[in-house]
Amino acid sequence: MDAEKQNNALYEKMSAEQRIYREWLLSLPAQEILDHAYEYTIREDILIAMEEDILSEEEVQALLQSPCPLADVYKDWQKRDNCGHMDTIRDVIECCADYALQSGDGRL
Repeated sequence: MDAEKQNNALYEKMSAEQRIYREWLLSLPAQEILDHAYEYTIREDILIAMEEDILSEEEVQALLQSPCPLADVYKDWQKRDNCGHMDTIRDVIECCADYALQSGDGRL
């Protein structure tokens, strides 16, 4: 299988995993769904990143061997310091506030 087909196979496997996760989420009461909303969003972001073909052929092959590569990536993501995400949010808040100050009417 060539590199493009392997990347597509991994993406499809991870997408299928996310569809199953989504179906499971939708079977839960509303409060439990909200409790998992952050995980769902990060898993979606992982899928978006996977569209960019960022892995080597060997890395793709390794992840394809996992029964749940998306869950594996998410689990590893949880272990890392993810303050960059909050830094971006803080920057956006400051930019919006600065723009609102400059506009004079508080609107963006």
